Amino acid sequence: MRRGHDGDGMEGGRGGPGRGHGLGGPRGGGRIFSHGGLRFVLLQLISDKPCHGYELIKQIEERLGGSYSPSPGTVYPTLTLLEEMGYLSVDNADIGGRKRYRITDAGQVFLEENRVTADAMLARMQGGVDGAGPRGGRPPQVTRAIENLKLAMRMRLSREALTPEQADAFAAVLDHAAQQLEKI
Repeated sequence: MRRGHDGDGMEGGRGGPGRGHGLGGPRGGGRIFSHGGLRFVLLQLISDKPCHGYELIKQIEERLGGSYSPSPGTVYPTLTLLEEMGYLSVDNADIGGRKRYRITDAGQVFLEENRVTADAMLARMQGGVDGAGPRGGRPPQVTRAIENLKLAMRMRLSREALTPEQADAFAAVLDHAAQQLEKI
């Protein structure tokens, strides 16, 4: 089974603006969850309400304000691990053959024995004790604008090489934006 570098299956995310590494990757300023943290989050969410893997992904994304969405390639192996450990059971009776995960008694005991860690992981998803929120309290419209700018720069720089005049203009736009932001 392939998992993320921190052993909890929480490396990377889905592509697209505002997604991808999010808080969990190299550009986001650290991991969302500590080693094994995704396990506790998944167990708690399933303890609250039996869910499909896709529903869990969406719940995590919503709790993080859309700034991060774990990939199916990280969530499903972690769910399989929890099932193999006896902490989850699977109900295949759903239409379409999708697995609905339920916490077992052993999973509930494990979750309660690790309540401090589980609560810490959930608090990080809600912004922690200081209420800073994911991305340090960055408003979603600012995150969107940053991602749009990064995408526009990458798209332009991936085309033909800039002429010296274009490079000067490109740098001038960025310098002007930086100066304007310093005034806010």
